[in-house]
This record gives sequence, structure tokens and C-alpha cells, in this order.
Amino acid sequence: CVPAIVGPSGRRPACPGATRGGITLSAPFRIAGLAAAAALALAAGACGSSSDNNSSSGSTAGTATTPGVTKDAAAAALVPKAIASKGAVTVAADATYPPNEFVGPDGKTVQGMDADLATAIGQVLGIKANVTNATFDSIIPGLSAGKYDIGMSSFTDTKEREKTVTFVTYFSAGTSFYTPTSGGVDVTGLADLCGKTVAVEKGTTQQTDAQAQSGKCTKSGKKAVTVLTFPDQNGANLALSSGRAQVGMADSPVAAYQVKQSNGKFKLVGTPYGTAPYGIAVSKTSGLAPAVLAAMKKLIADGQYEAILKKWGVQDGAITNPKINGAIS
Repeated sequence: CVPAIVGPSGRRPACPGATRGGITLSAPFRIAGLAAAAALALAAGACGSSSDNNSSSGSTAGTATTPGVTKDAAAAALVPKAIASKGAVTVAADATYPPNEFVGPDGKTVQGMDADLATAIGQVLGIKANVTNATFDSIIPGLSAGKYDIGMSSFTDTKEREKTVTFVTYFSAGTSFYTPTSGGVDVTGLADLCGKTVAVEKGTTQQTDAQAQSGKCTKSGKKAVTVLTFPDQNGANLALSSGRAQVGMADSPVAAYQVKQSNGKFKLVGTPYGTAPYGIAVSKTSGLAPAVLAAMKKLIADGQYEAILKKWGVQDGAITNPKINGAIS
């Protein structure tokens, strides 16, 4: 694991590899069974401890197949022979970040946008995508070590991370702020965090941004930002709802989801910042990137990509031109 790198937005930059970007979501979330998932995502959902939800036990995506998605011979031909012969890939996701990835009502199956996209990519390539729950900062090292074939966990594609893994872009996101609805503080941007207590997930860009802002606050004679870090997003939400923190920060799709599922306890505040691409991460030596890129292009062209995003209410982050290593900073 290497020291935190400041990324343009999103979940996770402490160990090279992640971040969860953000956009403001206006469309309603149309997700079946999310009441159960909400328990994982929100303060009341204390079942989201690192031991419960961040174990590395394997689990498959929420659906065995995505309707309407079929194998594409040209894309499948790009799959490296070593992987094609196995007939499956292991896809790692930190399933504490709904609606992008979270553990379903059965307590073990990884569901969400990333799980569904991983399943669909596998179908296009003619291989099975086995989505497994893993701690976020273990995914990039796990790719390099050959433990996982693909990392799909709302990673922001950054130039620094591209030194370690190869990304295929698939979504656009940034960072949003949210506070308790009752007695919440006024926050319009990072500069307003001075003197406030902020809850973030460990290893995220949000942690890096809040800590960097704290230094700016003290240099200008203002009070520092108190940054509370937690192993997963559930802990950050709990800190906010219990009054330990005044402000929460997360990728905008995730922040919007937390607010929607809070039954009025949380509200979005300020303006999202730092829009940047999410990337599907693969080892530099795997040879998988061209195949994943071809699969993404096929899903976009055929409309299944948009359908998956609409299912999870995150279609505002859709892209039309996926690319290999598309970092903007």
C-alpha cells in the first residue's frame, strides 16, 4: 500500500486504486428490495462492520445473467487465453457503498451497479464474473498479486493509479456533502469545513480532500477540520446520525443514496465537486483491458449499459466513450 494520492474526486485514493466520484442525482432510485440494503448503508445499519461486510469471502453478483446481453464473438476473442480457459474472472468490490456495490438481503451476495455491470461484461465476453467482497485497500494489491482479475469498486481513474493498474473508464462522478437535516451546519464547499467534524471512509479521496483542507484552514488562521475516518461508509454514516460528526462526504451517487434512504434524517448540501471518471481496474500484465473495453462499448451501443444505470438510479453519470486509462489528472 502506498501513501494517499490526491485524486480528482471520489472514493479511495490512499492505496493506489480508488475513489468514488460524484454527480448530483435527480432521478429517483428504482431499486427492488433496497429497504434491506439501506440497513447496510445508513447509521442504523450497524451490520456493516468490517468483519461482516468487508470479508473476502466469494459471492456472486445479484443476478446470474443480465437479460438481453449475449456473447459478442469479436469481444470474446480479445480475452487472454489463460482467462478464457478458466471460463470465469474474479471481480473484487468493497460492498459497503450503495447503490454502487453493497451486500444484498441474503447477507452475502454483492449487488449494485458495479455488480450488474460486471455480470454483463462477463456475458459479452463469454465468461462468468464472480463478484467477491473485499476491503477496498486490498483490491489493487490483490490485482497485482493475481488474487483478483478485475477491480470494480467505484475507483476513480487517476494518473497516479495508472502507474499501478490499467483502467477502463465506465462512469463519471464527483464528491457531495451531506448533513443531518435537523441542526445541520452550512456547507457549500471544502472551504466551509474549517472548524467542523467530518466523517469519511478511510482511504478515500474525501479523506485526502478533508485533511488537505484542514491544513489550508490552519494556515489562514481558522480552526482545523476534524476528520473522522472509518473502515467503511456505514461507519461514517453512523457517526453522522449519532452526532459525532457534522458533515458526511462521499461520491455523489452514494451521498444521494444515503440521503434518500435516511427517511429525512440527512440532506444534501453545497455543490458537488471534482467530477472524474470511474475505472474498471485490471492488472497491467493481465491483458484484459482491451476485452473489457470492447465489452463496455458493446453494452453502451446495445443499450444494456443505460438500462443498468437506470435500474440503480445513477444514469446521470453515464458516459458514451469508454477508454483505457482515461484519467484527467
